[in-house]
Amino acid sequence: MNAKVELSGLVLLSLTPMKIYTMKQKSIFSIVILFLLFLWIPSVKSQQKLQRPKLVVGIVADQMRWDYLYRYYDRYGDGGFKRLMNEGFEVKNTFINYVPSYTAVGHTVIFTGSVPAIDGITGNNWIDQNTLQNVYCTDDSTVQSVGADTKAGKMSPRNLLVTTITDELRLATNFHSKVVGVSLKDRASILPAGHAANGAFWYDDDSQKFITSTWYMNELPDWVKNFNAKDEPAKFMSKDWNTLYPISTYTESTADNVPWEGTSKEEKNPVFPHKISEFFKTDKGLIRSTPFGNTLTLNFAEAAIDGYDLGSGNYTDFLTVNLASTDYVGHKYGPNSIEAEDTYLRLDKDLASFFSFLDARIGKGNYTVFLTADHGAAHAINFMKAHKLPADFLQTTELVKALHDGLQKRFGNGNLIVNDLNYHLRANKKLIDSLHLNFDEVKAEAVRILERQPGVAFAADIPNIGKSAIPEPVKFMIANGYNPKRAGELIIIPESGWFPSNGKGTTHGAWNPYDTHIPLIFMGWGITHGHTSKTYYMSDIAPTLATLLHIQMPSGNVGKVITEIAK
Repeated sequence: MNAKVELSGLVLLSLTPMKIYTMKQKSIFSIVILFLLFLWIPSVKSQQKLQRPKLVVGIVADQMRWDYLYRYYDRYGDGGFKRLMNEGFEVKNTFINYVPSYTAVGHTVIFTGSVPAIDGITGNNWIDQNTLQNVYCTDDSTVQSVGADTKAGKMSPRNLLVTTITDELRLATNFHSKVVGVSLKDRASILPAGHAANGAFWYDDDSQKFITSTWYMNELPDWVKNFNAKDEPAKFMSKDWNTLYPISTYTESTADNVPWEGTSKEEKNPVFPHKISEFFKTDKGLIRSTPFGNTLTLNFAEAAIDGYDLGSGNYTDFLTVNLASTDYVGHKYGPNSIEAEDTYLRLDKDLASFFSFLDARIGKGNYTVFLTADHGAAHAINFMKAHKLPADFLQTTELVKALHDGLQKRFGNGNLIVNDLNYHLRANKKLIDSLHLNFDEVKAEAVRILERQPGVAFAADIPNIGKSAIPEPVKFMIANGYNPKRAGELIIIPESGWFPSNGKGTTHGAWNPYDTHIPLIFMGWGITHGHTSKTYYMSDIAPTLATLLHIQMPSGNVGKVITEIAK
């Protein structure tokens, strides 16, 4: 007798009882197999490798104002700054959130996501408030120079109190990821690379070579020796510095010879062509204040990628690059000089070449790059005066004298507050106590005296800043920059455009947008194309990278993630 079984949507099959029993066995077996398959598929997915870029390259253009992206936009080629903007994601309103806005501080905040109050790097130099000794940010007497018989290598990140994003990458991969820092400046190589870097290298003027310290290694790698042996600095400085294009086309800049531009040691006037081939013989560090210092740095960065085989392993590697010559040129000639414009036009070409190298070596889309700056710069004071704009010279010697005279008149002793560094002043507590004076009363009087001086917008007793009438965001920037072990209790905030100067070139360090509005562009792996006009801070860069890389934020992080950048 045949049994009929209807399978939904199929023809009727006539089956014998034995066949029905066999079919049931097979059906149960198939169900078991399917069940195990469903269990296995998530397991396979869970075993897939975490996706990260092969290489992260962090580029910090020293003293690059945000507006340089657009001031020279029409003169840039397609492969450098324009490529970053056209392919990457620009965070248009990125600001520094502390004072003072100096080089070592900026590099530290970029790569730690912290602020000086926490990370301890309060300036390029600071006064240790316990020993009263002047401390350079990366000085380390316990290490030795490697690569030159000079003291230029006695440096390390020992003074940095927190981890960097580069440290966290090393920790996250059990130190399989490789991290390398490169700059002409020691501090701009060491602080971004962090404590646990495979290497940090900087330029030594005396030997005209890239060197390092025993913090990282006891001998230079062969690739560094080979690079140094090529003597590229001498080759770059063998010809004079002339403009890249006809000088008449530099319409975004002032005339070639203006009284507020500085000169090289033996140069009579700040004009093109700059006779660097002649001056380099007696000024060994001259390459720093020419655009060729940037070219040298990027050439060394390419050699580092090859030398350490960065971006070719199973783990994400990280290269930090500081382009320092933009800072040296800016300090000497000012933001409105033909020299500054020519430096950025040449840097644009150098970046295009570097990105092409990364495309060929790592593969386009396999690396993530970001470009930012450690600070901006003020316009030259006499440039501003020539155009009837607010600016003037902050006479610090006269300011301190007025403070001492005022304290002498009130308390009978003028040495109760002494000059510190980085716009800070320090209360001489030992003397104040010996005279049985009220500590807070002395500081309050000092603030009143300072605020009456020409060029001083505000003065503050930082530990009591909550009681001051200083507006935001200046108040929180002061607090973010204050570490009581490495800065005096009092601070002055200059008027807009006021700073100490000899009348040549410019500087930086203030809270104002010209010093604190910086470029920030991400491009490459994991980055969407676009922009945001929301306000973000320099301290937001590191946590954004941490999220992109799926690693822990640095130990002193206070920043937030820029969520818009991710695909």
